Amino acid sequence: MVEKRIQPLARDAMAYVLAGGRGSRLKELTDRRAKPAVYFGGKSRIIDFALSNALNSGIRRIGVATQYKAHSLIRHMQRGWNFFRPERNESFDILPASQRVSETQWYEGTADAVYQNIDIIQDYGVEYMVILAGDHVYKMDYEYMLQQHVDSGADVTIGCLEVPRMEAVGFGVVHVDETDRIIDFVEKPADPPAIPGKPDSAFASMGIYVFRTKFLIEELRRDAADPNSSRDFGKDIIPYIVKNGKAVAHRFANSCVRSDFEREPYWRDVGTIDAYWQANIDLTAIVPELDIYDKSWPIWTYAEISPPAKFVHDDENRRGSATSSVIAGDCIISGATLNNSLLFTGVRANSYSKLEGAVVLPSVKIGRHAQLTNVVIDHGVIIPEGLVVGEDPVLDAKRFRRSEGGICLITQPMIDKLDL
Repeated sequence: MVEKRIQPLARDAMAYVLAGGRGSRLKELTDRRAKPAVYFGGKSRIIDFALSNALNSGIRRIGVATQYKAHSLIRHMQRGWNFFRPERNESFDILPASQRVSETQWYEGTADAVYQNIDIIQDYGVEYMVILAGDHVYKMDYEYMLQQHVDSGADVTIGCLEVPRMEAVGFGVVHVDETDRIIDFVEKPADPPAIPGKPDSAFASMGIYVFRTKFLIEELRRDAADPNSSRDFGKDIIPYIVKNGKAVAHRFANSCVRSDFEREPYWRDVGTIDAYWQANIDLTAIVPELDIYDKSWPIWTYAEISPPAKFVHDDENRRGSATSSVIAGDCIISGATLNNSLLFTGVRANSYSKLEGAVVLPSVKIGRHAQLTNVVIDHGVIIPEGLVVGEDPVLDAKRFRRSEGGICLITQPMIDKLDL
């Protein structure tokens, strides 16, 4: 890994987070919130990872473009990300789709979400733009990517994740030469191009792009004038630059932030119920693949004022206990038994209930004698006494949203429909 410059490039960069996505594969979890606003890891939201990476990398100007059902996302950022100070040359702009270009035009694509705010970007006079997706879980120091961008003379540098070649069929895949210059960009190819020298691996785009600001604005204006464009980075802007300019791949392994406990670069698109459940449950491992306890790279978020978690009762079959689990503040485990589970703030688990492989979002109340296995429970759900989930797949599929991997998503409207 290259040494950092004495004067960080991040101080002259703006991070622009694209956070308008619906996240339809998360089903009812995104009925009331955008995917970046979905809860993750016990106390955070998914967007906190991209924002924390930018802050920890030294970037002090951040913009977040929102669109789909943005209220909870905006509220979260107002509460948890309101510490930037203009007098320190810092800024944090929330940029909803506000029809700035046309009275009838919302954000039409990822590129348009930047194009419509060019005037705001120009006002800050930053040299570099770091374009980020707001819906992935990972730790990355963008300074290294900025340095590579400058040193290589690229028009665009694209963050790339090395994946098994045939697993890349669901991604945008970059085809590189021996110098990591991108010679082709293919969206969800049936036969992904391999990395030179690694026939079984491919580079998947992470949706992270670095540009010089002046060049990006020129490209956005060119694209906006093209009536055939879909106004999207992955479909329009990037393929054009690959063909007509210089695009370079940045290897995520070179800038991934890892503590002493993390063996491999960690990046997850938690865009399905199964992936979301697994990434949360991964945090309950003795040595998790993602270290959220690393104080050198904190994941900033809205820190609620809450009392400590509490475990009560010590009777036979009624003992408040949790093993291999993550329990947030203001949880009361009252005679319940938990294993391999993750509970967000304010959960109440009542006597004789048992949770195995449960991801429980804030303010859920779990009734007595409930037996819940491999579930995701949405915010504020009241689980009735004696409810059993995870033992009868056919019954579960009738009552709840059951994923291909056998995970049951439980929401309050589903509970309300039960004939108990």
